[in-house]
Amino acid sequence: MDQFSYNGFGVWMSTHHDGCRKALTIPVLGLGAVIFLISIIGFMGAWKNNSILLWIYLILLCIVLVAILVFTVLAFIITNNGSGHNVTGLRYKEYQLQDYSSWFLKQLNNSHNWNHLKSCLVKSDDCNNLSRKYKTLKQFKSAKLSPVEAGCCRPPSECGYPVVNASFYDLSFRPISSNKDCRLYKNAKAIKCYNCDSCKAGVAQYMKTEWRVVAMFNVVLFVVLSIIYFVGCCARRNAARSQSKV
Repeated sequence: MDQFSYNGFGVWMSTHHDGCRKALTIPVLGLGAVIFLISIIGFMGAWKNNSILLWIYLILLCIVLVAILVFTVLAFIITNNGSGHNVTGLRYKEYQLQDYSSWFLKQLNNSHNWNHLKSCLVKSDDCNNLSRKYKTLKQFKSAKLSPVEAGCCRPPSECGYPVVNASFYDLSFRPISSNKDCRLYKNAKAIKCYNCDSCKAGVAQYMKTEWRVVAMFNVVLFVVLSIIYFVGCCARRNAARSQSKV
């Protein structure tokens, strides 16, 4: 049952995210496949009453449990920092890259990693659909944007650029902030604020949320697998007793 739950979770993630943000889908499905194979070994060991197969099953399951525990602890540590900042007049938050963990900073400031993410973001619907979703300026100003939309599709509020519509700002206005993101933002679809730290911060917030979802699921999975491990220990003990009587 546990392997089907994990594979199901991986499939759910793959169907609810676009191509840019499926970084966790393959590892989740991969771990589900590993658990499935281990479960087959355990099933065969219990069915054949074979203590050797059950020993292999328990050792492999123990390794998986340790791996899940380590990943979950690290995920909670990495995602412990970082939160949005409220801005007067906005229903959504803005994000600052320096608020997040050093691991996020290292990954997002890596040119190769960010160029790949940026190419995906340019093709995604996050920024391209804003003008279709919010046809009037009033709708846009009262919208609750996602972290990626807030950080990558628009300049930070501190720049002070007048909003013309959901995808266009009056850049002839002199920015009131020295934030480098104010100079980097352009109205062009292929540029927007994709080179901004605010965009990286929006992606970091998105990743933090996703990692927390996986971490919480792993806590439940760890408890379930621990129970299964205990049952497997009992099955191995019974198989050893049966073989000793033969």
